[in-house]
Amino acid sequence: MNLSENNPDDTNIQEETLDEGDILLARKVALDMLGNVLDRRNALDVTLDNSDAFAALPQRQRAFTRMLLTTTLRRLGQIDDLITFAQNRPDDLKTPVIRNILRLGVTQLFFMVVPDHASVDTSVRLAEEMGMGRQKGFVNAILRKLSREGTQRIENQDAGRLNTPQWLLAMWIEDYGLKGAAQIAEANMCEAPLDITIKSVDDRPYWGNILQASELSTGTLRRMNGGNIREMEGFDDGKWWIQDAAAAIPATLLGDIAGQQVIDMCAAPGGKTLQLAAKGANVTAIDRSAKRLKRLEENLARMGLQDQVTIEISDAAAWKTIDAPQRILLDAPCSATGTIRRHPDTGYLKSPKDITGLVSIQARLLAHAGEMLGVGGILIYCTCSLQKDEGEHQIENFLKQNPNFERIIIQPQEIGKYEELINDQGDLRILPYHLSEQGGMDGFFISRLTKTK
Repeated sequence: MNLSENNPDDTNIQEETLDEGDILLARKVALDMLGNVLDRRNALDVTLDNSDAFAALPQRQRAFTRMLLTTTLRRLGQIDDLITFAQNRPDDLKTPVIRNILRLGVTQLFFMVVPDHASVDTSVRLAEEMGMGRQKGFVNAILRKLSREGTQRIENQDAGRLNTPQWLLAMWIEDYGLKGAAQIAEANMCEAPLDITIKSVDDRPYWGNILQASELSTGTLRRMNGGNIREMEGFDDGKWWIQDAAAAIPATLLGDIAGQQVIDMCAAPGGKTLQLAAKGANVTAIDRSAKRLKRLEENLARMGLQDQVTIEISDAAAWKTIDAPQRILLDAPCSATGTIRRHPDTGYLKSPKDITGLVSIQARLLAHAGEMLGVGGILIYCTCSLQKDEGEHQIENFLKQNPNFERIIIQPQEIGKYEELINDQGDLRILPYHLSEQGGMDGFFISRLTKTK
């Protein structure tokens, strides 16, 4: 997660908060970025970071645009089903731009607080602005038909199934059964809360009060309503950072690391590096992306932890150290399907082929971490993926190939007594619907291993 970003969605933004004189501006920017994600297959976070037009918008319009994009991506399957329902002929949608204009229009009609007339009118005007005046009537007809008949259609939709790419749903069914896959898909429809890690454990009660956040038993502070983090007290002063409750668990499973050397493989964007350093460890943070490590350096400086971290720009699968480390944290590159609540574009940017390639990379990194680790040392392997090929199966294969390793079973008291998160093997398998009554968690797999000889 980008540690300097705002919460992805602000559901309190309404149409009437936008300046009437620039009523199309936010939608034009959203249209361009939606095409960048769905048609040019670029991640939404990267698209937002790289868009000068988005950065130039006033704050309220940025919030509206971000909400429009994330809601469209979160509900994309339902939206496309509605558009197909309203079409007279399958070939009416001749260009991706018109399809995306309709997608944004449908989002506003049904999934945002925007009046029907404004949703239709601005979509028609947007088509004209984009040089597609001849298709204004088509856009108008589709959206007006849906404004009359769409609500009933939505009531009969299987939202979880429609909003999950079929290849991904099939993997979840294989791993968790039909019921489990349906629960995951349904949980991904909900926006994630804003989770906060406090630099100093002793300061949690103070910041919980200041930030109006509740404390989970894992130690994470949670704000259900999100908010603009740069406007919150303590962020610029380096008192806390943004980190999902599930992502905050792996670093805690290394035990007391004050004064110890810890290798953080694949460290960027750096939430776990910050945790390790805040716990008093001397951290070597490795990542092959200089750009992502630059952001880590900025966050370390903001938190005042830069003196405890050595940054290495390197391929973690090839990086070596003279002394065998006793603590290694490997948060391996993965499909990130456990973060769909926060990043609803994820399922549309990946494919089964991508998963196969990632599984191979993970296995190589895990094998190298095992070779480096000293006898008696602890290795944490984790991914924010829901696929067992990237989690449980990786560990099974690793232990078969490395009989000198064994699990250190994770105990309920180490994870806030959430016993339901521990699987039969003693690893953590966190699913998005876990802790649903408290706002849920990102999907995560965590295994703790030790080298016996």
